[in-house]
Amino acid sequence: MANTTLGPVTIVAEGDAVTGLYFRHHIRSPAQETFGAVVAGDALLAEAATQLEDYLAGRRREFALPLRADGDAFQQAVWSIVNEIPFGETTTYGRIAERLGDRGLAYRVGQAVGANPLCIFVPCHRVLGANGNLTGYAGGLKRKQALLELEEPAQVRAGRLF
Repeated sequence: MANTTLGPVTIVAEGDAVTGLYFRHHIRSPAQETFGAVVAGDALLAEAATQLEDYLAGRRREFALPLRADGDAFQQAVWSIVNEIPFGETTTYGRIAERLGDRGLAYRVGQAVGANPLCIFVPCHRVLGANGNLTGYAGGLKRKQALLELEEPAQVRAGRLF
C-alpha cells in the first residue's frame, strides 16, 4: 500500500506487469485476499509507486510501465481507447462508443470504463458524461475532480482566478 495525495492506494502486479491500482473503498475493488502476498523490495511495484507519485506531483504526464488488465474483448477495446486520451484532455462515453462503431454502446462503454482495474495508469478519469459533467469514478468523484484539476492546462486554471 502506498500513501498518495489522493489517499492510500494498493498497486498490484502479477509476473512482469502491473495489473491493478485501487484506492481504499474503491467501488470495484477485488477482495483483499486475492492480491497475494506483499512483496517488499519488488522493483516493478517500486517503479509503479514512484511513477504514480511523480504524476501526482506534476512531474510526469504519462506512465512507462508494463500494464496488463484482465477483461473481455469489449473492455479491452474500451481501455485501449481510454489509454490514448492525452494528458489534459477529456472525451465522453459517447465518443468512445462512436469510435467503436455505435454511439448506442455508450452505456456499455461506461460499464467498461468503470471496471478498469488500472485507474490513473489507464486514465479513466478523463472520460466524462455527454454534457461534460463528472460521472462515476471507482475512486470517487472528488478524486476524479482532483485528477482533472491536476491535468488542467495552466491558461484554463489561470482563467478561473478572475
